[in-house]
Amino acid sequence: MNWPIGELDDLLRLRVLHASLPGTLLAETVLPRRFEEVWSALSDVEKEFPGLVPDVASIRVLTRDGERMRAVVRGRSGLRAPFDMILRPGWCLMQSRWLVFGMAAVPDGDQTRFGYLAGLRFPGKRILRPVLAPAQRMLGRAVLRRFEARFARPDSSGG
Repeated sequence: MNWPIGELDDLLRLRVLHASLPGTLLAETVLPRRFEEVWSALSDVEKEFPGLVPDVASIRVLTRDGERMRAVVRGRSGLRAPFDMILRPGWCLMQSRWLVFGMAAVPDGDQTRFGYLAGLRFPGKRILRPVLAPAQRMLGRAVLRRFEARFARPDSSGG
């Protein structure tokens, strides 16, 4: 018997990850640029991520082995943490002992469907979900506005 095989695109995989990690936020949007342009910029995490994620002041990649990396992320508060990363076209997942971040992008014609995931990693966070949800929705909208502004098309008047 042959079982059906389902393929998940990177945005669907990010949704699955969100469903399996209680307390994370997931925010999605459509960026008005082609996937190649969006991912070319986003894959430069040291340059792009600090300007797009509110609490990230800097990222420094320490080691790289194919799509796997080790990086140090410094927050605007001055806190820093080592992160394990996986970065490949359309997918970025970063995990530290206490935090997880993810980005996924998939082509959609001349646009790109984009998702951003963030959350804390600690026992008992499921209990805090109702308390954290309003703040996470606000943070999700704020982060998406930064990504949308970064990839906004200039208007037709040249401005």
